[in-house]
Amino acid sequence: MDHGSTFAPPDGFQRLRLLLAWDGASFAGWQSQRRAPSVQDALHAALVQLGGQQVARPVAAGRTDAGVHAEAMPAHVDVPQDFRVPPAQLARALNAHLPPSVAVLEVAPAPPGFHARFSCTERRYTYRLLNAPQRHPLWAGRALHVPGPLDVPAMNAAAATLLGTHDFAAFATREDRQTVRELRALGIQPGPALPGGRVWEVHVAGESFLRHMVRGLVGTLLLVGRGKLDAEAVSAILAGRERSGAGANVPAHGLYFTGARYDAPARTMKRSSTGLASDIP
Repeated sequence: MDHGSTFAPPDGFQRLRLLLAWDGASFAGWQSQRRAPSVQDALHAALVQLGGQQVARPVAAGRTDAGVHAEAMPAHVDVPQDFRVPPAQLARALNAHLPPSVAVLEVAPAPPGFHARFSCTERRYTYRLLNAPQRHPLWAGRALHVPGPLDVPAMNAAAATLLGTHDFAAFATREDRQTVRELRALGIQPGPALPGGRVWEVHVAGESFLRHMVRGLVGTLLLVGRGKLDAEAVSAILAGRERSGAGANVPAHGLYFTGARYDAPARTMKRSSTGLASDIP
């Protein structure tokens, strides 16, 4: 397929690639909603203020649920060739019109054939667990508080049995699509240490996910970590394909979209040590 022509912007328009971050607490997700605020609508409104109604609606690499955060979400937008704000100045200009809960981190001309959603070959999420006896106000709305002990090695053992291409129907919610997916990464890693505990991070990667699949996976691993489910039982839950066998969906506020990969050439959009987004192999 000639993606250079298939995904080209309309005549008279140029395609820009953006990188965004947002606090999901005040949004009903990325996708435009009829009666609820969305990140897509907020970004489009800011673009219209700068360039008029000709600006197309932006497209993101993924559609996040209500309450889910994003650290580095790629997106694209088609703007007229004579758009009055150059790409080098557009991030600052957009941020002046966006609410404090969402920001554009970078803007650059998109490479030929780039489509934020359909060119994406991998999406990555992180779910954060605040594992400490007491709640922490600075992590409120940012991580799920788990006060009791967690058996992280058992959680990782269970996670390893889920890697690869499987039917993940047992971990999806009200899914009408085919339910076979490739899970490329699933594991629990230590995050920031806190008095009396720490934040644990569940890292997940795949090309695409089912509805609430990541939250269902984390909910199941939490059962293992709390000693309520044997690690060996997770394989049987996967094979059984029944949603009732897996753990409940964890709340959205601990989930973050953390990066996306685009091949040809294979590069990953992620934050660099300078704090700016960069393409790293």
